[in-house]
Amino acid sequence: MDILTLLVVVPFLTVLVLIFFGKGLVKSRTITLVGSLVQFGLALNLLFAYLKERAINDSIMLFSRDIMWFKSFNIHYAIGVDGVSVALILLTAIIVLAGVFISWKIDQLPKEFFIFLVILAAGVYGFFISVDLFTMFVFYEIAVIPMYLLIGIWGSGPRENSAMKLTLMLMGASAVLLVGILGLYFNSNADGGALTFNIFEIAKVHISEDTQRLFFPIVFIGFAVIGALFPFHTWSPSGHASAPTAVSMLHAGVLMKLGGYGIFRVAMFLLPAGALYWTNFFIVLAVIGIVYGALAAIKQTDLKYINAYSSVSHLGMVLFALLMLNKTAWNGAILQSLSHGFMTALFFALIGMIYGRTHTRDATKMGGLLKIIPFISMIYVVAGLASLGLPGMSGFVAEMNIFAGAFQHTDTFHRVASILTVSAIVITAVYILRVVGMMLMGPIRFDEFKNLPKVTWYERVGIYLLLIPVVGIGIAPMWLSNMIMDSIEPFFKGVEVLINK
Repeated sequence: MDILTLLVVVPFLTVLVLIFFGKGLVKSRTITLVGSLVQFGLALNLLFAYLKERAINDSIMLFSRDIMWFKSFNIHYAIGVDGVSVALILLTAIIVLAGVFISWKIDQLPKEFFIFLVILAAGVYGFFISVDLFTMFVFYEIAVIPMYLLIGIWGSGPRENSAMKLTLMLMGASAVLLVGILGLYFNSNADGGALTFNIFEIAKVHISEDTQRLFFPIVFIGFAVIGALFPFHTWSPSGHASAPTAVSMLHAGVLMKLGGYGIFRVAMFLLPAGALYWTNFFIVLAVIGIVYGALAAIKQTDLKYINAYSSVSHLGMVLFALLMLNKTAWNGAILQSLSHGFMTALFFALIGMIYGRTHTRDATKMGGLLKIIPFISMIYVVAGLASLGLPGMSGFVAEMNIFAGAFQHTDTFHRVASILTVSAIVITAVYILRVVGMMLMGPIRFDEFKNLPKVTWYERVGIYLLLIPVVGIGIAPMWLSNMIMDSIEPFFKGVEVLINK
């Protein structure tokens, strides 16, 4: 069995073992940990195999496999990876593994919790390796559906409402996306060939510019809703706030990355004329989301809501970068997806650890935590510095590419949009430093905070798994940036031809 198929099969095998043998917390987490370690090992092996194969093979997608699935509709189990998908697969494997350690002591229905967590991961892996649009859509649904149960059963606060809101918004976006995919399918024989869902077969077909202009916003919005595009972002903050810690980590760190990846892989690649026509409209929405998300974060006192609105802002930069329609900005978009994934998962892990000790997420009720839980406090500061784009952190590398690409446009519209986007960095610094000062500095507000539990070994492991990439990408970004840029080239050709007309 090929390594890409194994990435999907291993989680489902883990689910089967959990169903039959996962009785109790210890057995459930042990089985899930073993399965997650295997996934992590496969992701690492895939990275090294990809780098080795890429040196001698210039195919767009490597490790490709194509098996007929439904012949009557020409649906294939068609898979393959490039540098972008390999990087996002590794992101997923690390966050899943970290989430298992952060959920080490979960006591409510542990077997069922880990089953749904692993199913979500399987859907994400399948989405990142698919090159058949129908297969990609199926894996998209597999990834999204478990979120309803994970939040509705294991969440906190208004969890049922949050789970329902998230599900309705994402299912609505799925319906829109399905319309876009079918539009591509029924226009895939414009040159007289057979109807197909294969991305690369559709890319060879001359789809008229009018058709591209019609379907681009449909496909874009279908993917962008899960990427928190304004004004469709409202499901995200409430979903984050109600979700249990590991689910928040996967929700923001992995699931929301499906939006930017889908736009890059499908909308921009297959509908370049539509992208060129609609780009200014969606740039306006992206910039509003970036600035609004940052400003909304300033007004929050709940740590989860702060991080949730921060995610709206940071993921808005991914959409903004993709809409700049140049390779430098696209490189920044993928790097931002990776940086935000590790960074926000780290934030949510830390917030869960703080809440588990103080039983509050209200920053105004805390103070002096640096004296009581110094490890958690210092890592929170590091995550905050990464969020505001400090040099030496992953956020700086991503944002520099985004802004360098944005400022390649010299017209007034793009310059104003770029300046407004850059201003979000200043706003980010305000809410990060405000929370750090309020929560970590100053006197200890309550006596019961003076003897909080120490950080456990499994919490440290989860934190280090996320911290190392945040710092590592910031210090040594070039190998990753080069791998991504190499994969962007073939997907940019269609846009480049239209721009140079």
